[in-house]
Amino acid sequence: MNKNKRNSSRRVLPGFGISLGYTVMYLSLIVLLPLSAAFIETAGMGLEGFWNAVTRPRVLAALKLSFGLSLIAAFVNSVAGLLVAWVLARYQFPGRKLVDAAIDLPFALPTAVAGIALTAVYAPNGWLGAPLADIGIKIAFAPPGILIALMFVGLPFAVRTVQPVLENLDSELEEASAMLGASRLTTFRRVILPVLLPSVLTGFAMCFARGVGEYGSVVFISGNMPMKTEIAPLLIVTELEQYDFHAATAIAVVMLLLSFSVLFIINMLQAWSNRRTGHSRA
Repeated sequence: MNKNKRNSSRRVLPGFGISLGYTVMYLSLIVLLPLSAAFIETAGMGLEGFWNAVTRPRVLAALKLSFGLSLIAAFVNSVAGLLVAWVLARYQFPGRKLVDAAIDLPFALPTAVAGIALTAVYAPNGWLGAPLADIGIKIAFAPPGILIALMFVGLPFAVRTVQPVLENLDSELEEASAMLGASRLTTFRRVILPVLLPSVLTGFAMCFARGVGEYGSVVFISGNMPMKTEIAPLLIVTELEQYDFHAATAIAVVMLLLSFSVLFIINMLQAWSNRRTGHSRA
């Protein structure tokens, strides 16, 4: 009986060997092969050529801008996304469904359209840009404009990873905490936040990954000034337009390694949070 049960659990999918082979082949063709080509192309430069290509001041400035603003946007979106998800999951109000649908708008909206719309609003002669320019605050064609664009495209990830967890969270835990005399802040910090932390970290990772690779919505509002508002993806496109394929792939490899390192750290924190939550429940 136990033997049959073990065999049936192993064969959840019919034709597992074929399915696994197809999965590995598809993953290799779509993901691993292009990434390997970037590393192979970069290897032809030699270590010295690679180092010289990626340590140019213009490259370092673009990488610092892209990764720095992506981390800031991911952090802001994680906090704002938690608040938005809390309101949508816990409260009923007129227009709730409209707000819930509007959260997904950046998913469907072409990034170029988003960039043009943000530029029109925050340009020095725009609806919000003009009043801000009068008091000396410049948004468009400056790093704050890039930050706003990254927050715009990343917010849905932060909301949609947290909202289902909030909706399925057992309210009896909060009631028990309140009956034991805990304040609302203590209940949130000791009961709710540990459960939400893995999904918050997942949303943070997705926002960061989207921000690092974002191009369309940023290229319009940034102004594309080298050493000031030039992002790394745009610099790669510029190198390709100048037929400097080695420099373009070198920058791409650096972005890949840095992104993988940051995502690996976030995944380790997420795994630690999951283990901590599991131990606390036990």
